[in-house]
Amino acid sequence: MSAMGELVNKCSTCLELGHLNQMATQTIHGVQFAARVSNCETCVEMNKKGKCRDKNKMVVLESDYQRSENSSFVHSVINMVGMLIGLGQLSTPYALEKGGWSSAFILVGLGMACAYTSHLLGKCLQEDAASKNYQDIGEQAFGRRGRIIASTFIYLEIFFALVSYTISLSDNLSLVFAGSHIELPWLHLSSTQILTVIAVLVALPSIWLRDLSSISFLSFGGIIMSLLIFTTVGSITVFGGVKANKSIPVLQLSKIPEISGLYLFSYAGHIVFPNIYKAMMDPSKFTKVSITSFALVTALYSALSFLGAKLFGPSVSSQITLSMPPHHLATKIALWATILTPMTKYALEFAPFAVQLEHSLPPSMSTRTKTLVRGAVGSTLLLLILALALSLPYFEHVLGLTGSLVSSFICLVFPCVFYLKICWHRVGVAAKVLNVMVIVVGGVFGITGTVSSSRSLIESIQKAHSH
Repeated sequence: MSAMGELVNKCSTCLELGHLNQMATQTIHGVQFAARVSNCETCVEMNKKGKCRDKNKMVVLESDYQRSENSSFVHSVINMVGMLIGLGQLSTPYALEKGGWSSAFILVGLGMACAYTSHLLGKCLQEDAASKNYQDIGEQAFGRRGRIIASTFIYLEIFFALVSYTISLSDNLSLVFAGSHIELPWLHLSSTQILTVIAVLVALPSIWLRDLSSISFLSFGGIIMSLLIFTTVGSITVFGGVKANKSIPVLQLSKIPEISGLYLFSYAGHIVFPNIYKAMMDPSKFTKVSITSFALVTALYSALSFLGAKLFGPSVSSQITLSMPPHHLATKIALWATILTPMTKYALEFAPFAVQLEHSLPPSMSTRTKTLVRGAVGSTLLLLILALALSLPYFEHVLGLTGSLVSSFICLVFPCVFYLKICWHRVGVAAKVLNVMVIVVGGVFGITGTVSSSRSLIESIQKAHSH
């Protein structure tokens, strides 16, 4: 097997073996794919022989196949970096320019805080071997209510992320097909909107996929696209003839609440970290994996944000690809990578909901009927996402709102709250104070960022309608 084939195999082991707890986007924001295996029907559905047993009131799947606890330190780092690097990288230059170069301290600080909360998720998983994913940790801490809250925020993040992906798809299509004119007399949409509809319809059949291993290969393609985008932006400096000599303001305090959401979204990968932990040969190294991964991603984001801000200054777009020289080869590659990435995400992001939906259907229903139901529901949701993306074409505001409203709680608040609830009696005073501080910071960024992003989104909508 080639090295690339081996890497793909490692990255999708849990899918291949039916050990499907949670895999998700990103993103570009990391590949996020959440699916709970909750009963013996899952074993049958995935053509695996298995049995269920009750342990600590949690249903655990045992397979005749060897469990996928075979990820080395390096593979775990690759997986975590792949989950983190994503859609957020497009907006970091914009966020840095708007917030000022000193806002990079917020970017780094949030990276450190998110690495710490990742470590806390591993500590929670150590407490109960039956806990397999983010929702399980929520239930471990607060019972069924904790599971419902965790699941709600997870699905909100996935939904809004897909809306952001579709907006990004539309924005980049307008540059790739600049000058093209498409008109349908019975459809009152612009050429760019029609192209976006066509692109989403091309991706629509992937929603009907039931072969989860095929979906995992789509996720690997998304990671490659993300790395390609970063490489092409860097090449513009060397070969594009653009000088990185624009000035960056020191600090614009009024912009901090809104750009904090963009920074937070860039680190949103926590819903899949339990899966990485469970796949490790040596879970005791999970904290080192988190530190290494977040250090690499934070370094990449910092370099990209300063590079983009210095290259384009105040004219930098909310997506760095839209600011690149339009006729340069690297720009064309970056634009196509940004277009193809969302098209690999739809099936991956919908899969967790699809699995839940199928298991909620009556057992007497045939497999074919279940497939039709999940396909129809998935297609309806995707069309709703498309409609929202076309109605709200404000990438930075939607992305910032997602980061503030959802990611701040998933990445900062909930891990600390769950950890304190589960391990309260064994947590020292200093650690309790640290966790409370992270909760307060996450709550403040979440609330102020949500208000600021919502206000900016409403103002943009009103301005568009006034014209």
